[in-house]
Amino acid sequence: MTSLTTKPSGLGELGDRTLRKVRRRVMPLIVLLYFIAYLDRNNVGFAKLTMSEDIGLTAAAYGLGAGIFFLGYALLEVPSNAGMYRFGARKWLARILITWGIFATAMALVNGETTYYIIRFLLGAAEAGFFPAILFYLTLWFPAAQRVTVLGIFILAQPISNALGAPVSGLLLQMDGVMGLQGWQWLYIIEGIPAILLGVLTPILMTDRPRDAKWLNADEREWLTTTMDAELAAKSKGASHNFLAGLKDKRTIVYSALYFGLVCGIYGLGLWMPTIVAALGKFSTAQVGFIVLIPYSIAAVFVYFWSKRADKTGKRAWHSSVSMVLAGVGLLSAGYLLQVNPILALIALTAAAMGIYGAIAPFLSMPSAALTGAAAASGLAMVNSLGNLGGFVAPYAVGLFNDATGSNQSGLLFLSFCLCVTAVATYLYARKRPEGDAALDPAVEAAAKATVTR
Repeated sequence: MTSLTTKPSGLGELGDRTLRKVRRRVMPLIVLLYFIAYLDRNNVGFAKLTMSEDIGLTAAAYGLGAGIFFLGYALLEVPSNAGMYRFGARKWLARILITWGIFATAMALVNGETTYYIIRFLLGAAEAGFFPAILFYLTLWFPAAQRVTVLGIFILAQPISNALGAPVSGLLLQMDGVMGLQGWQWLYIIEGIPAILLGVLTPILMTDRPRDAKWLNADEREWLTTTMDAELAAKSKGASHNFLAGLKDKRTIVYSALYFGLVCGIYGLGLWMPTIVAALGKFSTAQVGFIVLIPYSIAAVFVYFWSKRADKTGKRAWHSSVSMVLAGVGLLSAGYLLQVNPILALIALTAAAMGIYGAIAPFLSMPSAALTGAAAASGLAMVNSLGNLGGFVAPYAVGLFNDATGSNQSGLLFLSFCLCVTAVATYLYARKRPEGDAALDPAVEAAAKATVTR
């Protein structure tokens, strides 16, 4: 009989070793998939720099088309996640990847407002279910106490995708005339194909559940399976956790509304950032790409630090709310500095990016911790579905403000207001609610230790 020494994490040597191996195996693929997803949904922001003139889009029409992605996304989000829960993550994510890759490349066929709206809608419908499927997948592999850090690593794909995608997109726009296509058409084609390729590879590279993980040693597989089963059992006591229960849960509705406000900031900034930066001076599309890289690169570093801090303290509501306030102040400042000092405006936009992306992981860990099993699949899908309607409202509203005023200032003030109101509401609602323990639940820890001692 061997007793393994318990480390300060409370997991023991076996638990630490197992989760290190899981992180190395699971997270690179997850981050890569989300990197491609975010690239394909947001590259329209760069394509706009030349596409709008080519096909005759106003700022409001661009904003409507950019946001209409989220109508298709919202309509099919819950049904898609039901399919994932039934068929498993590997097969369902492969289906999502291949179909969204097809429509992402089909954006090269856009020739006016109507085709722009239709293909953006179909792209959103194809990608529906991806984000909550990943969130649910992570709840199967990582205990709640580690989930904000893991979510933070996952969320890193957003600012990294924007940071790395920005200069690439800017350079692709300069391929005008190659094989008779415009630069923005090449952007859609080249950035859409990786999703199709990854859709083919995902069933080979991904494992559905810990009990199927042949790449873990037998004791590691037993520890992880027992730990996650014990956590599920502990959270399920006295509550209904079937698929419909997640849709009817009041917490699902509240978190959906709060996430709506956060998403307004995420996509209001992300889909308009290239346009805002282009307005700071006379830049080429390539130069805009390299400038946009700056705020997102700094935001990526901040996300990792902030997520680990949220896990360490367990104060997820506080970290999420403070981040949203930082984003709101950054956007408010940028709105006033755009016509005054481009460098200070860029610093303000950087603070906004830090706050927006820093808020996501601690926020999403709260509904993830509240629901389990099929209820988690449906609840997270509902939060993401209704919340992502903010991705429709914000870009369209910013476009309307820009057309009405002729400047970016009013749009930024609108986004700042959304984030500040959401920050206050999130803190007031979530500060006294379970946020996911900073340490293992005693029942879960006891079950885990039972597999550590032989």
